[in-house]
Amino acid sequence: MANGNNQSVSYDLTSLLSSEKRDFLVRNNDDQVNIGNLVGKVVGLYFSGSWCGPCRGFTPNLVEAYEELSSKGDDFEVVFVSSDRDDESFKAYFAKMPWLAVPFSDSETRKHLKELFKVRGIPHLVILDGTGKVSSDQGVRIVRDYGSEGYPFTPERVNILKEEEEAAKREQSLRSILVSTSRDFVISNNGNEIPVAELEGKMVGLYFSVSSHKGCIELTTKLVEVYKKLKEKGEDFEIVLISLDDEEEEFKKGFETMPWLSLPCKDKSCEKLVRYFELRALPTLVVIGPDGKTLNPNVAELIEEHGIVAYPFTPEKLVELAEIEKAKLEAQTLESILVSGESDFVIEKSGSKIPISELVGKNILLYFSAHWCPPCRAI
Repeated sequence: MANGNNQSVSYDLTSLLSSEKRDFLVRNNDDQVNIGNLVGKVVGLYFSGSWCGPCRGFTPNLVEAYEELSSKGDDFEVVFVSSDRDDESFKAYFAKMPWLAVPFSDSETRKHLKELFKVRGIPHLVILDGTGKVSSDQGVRIVRDYGSEGYPFTPERVNILKEEEEAAKREQSLRSILVSTSRDFVISNNGNEIPVAELEGKMVGLYFSVSSHKGCIELTTKLVEVYKKLKEKGEDFEIVLISLDDEEEEFKKGFETMPWLSLPCKDKSCEKLVRYFELRALPTLVVIGPDGKTLNPNVAELIEEHGIVAYPFTPEKLVELAEIEKAKLEAQTLESILVSGESDFVIEKSGSKIPISELVGKNILLYFSAHWCPPCRAI
């Protein structure tokens, strides 16, 4: 929502965006556009800079939403308010943007806008409605979450979309999760398109992963082993990768090691599913039952701890695994923890061996530590 009192103010765009000697904005080809052309439109003031990593990551999302809305004829415009430190950087960054900008040379107007809208960090997108009122200062979040569907980027529109998502959850099916308006298939790592319809009726794992993430790399190794064993046993189980990789090459490199299916790299559904399943950690493996409903929101730890024994990830199986763990704890002895083969001793700093049998009956503290760990050294 809008900061301070700005929400109740109706701004005159010409006064807001012009200066004493300028009544125009510029395009990246140096064309000038009279500010009066923006009157009556929904306008996004985009505070951003080329040196800002999150800005560079968000700008393509905004470009996509802007171009989709432009192609539909919606009255939406964006004005870039640069935080770049020199004209060369501004021009290189602005060259990637299809909208307008306050000229870089007008540092006074750019500074005034940042102060007026209390910009504390970038990227920051302030949305002005057709009357010039601030309808939201959460434009970045709305565009990131909903893209062009978030238009006109108001709280009311966000509430409608959230209600639609809740309704979709109540009526959830595999098709509603994986199919989009432009795609009704998933892909294999050899490029084949597999209709989502072929997965309906199966148990499906949605694997949220980033190729370079250590935890994802470790789980993928274990998951490949489990997946192959289940296929050998003829189980009706499939996995669909929901890749959160930023680059196509990273995606391809990671996906080629996986024997299952995937959504296309950077498919719009990937970010939607992150929000839909309220993703909190990586890796995450959501299990969808044969009826299309969510059976388990994350079985990553179950796979890591139990492997194929955790299948089919049902509540009954979880109870069974809990009972097994309980029995293990009840049967636990010091020897079962510390003895390994012929290694039935621990050592002192001097190197002397102390039989573990001499420790039985004592209270034992197991201290996990490493010399490279600063907090460990502090203790």
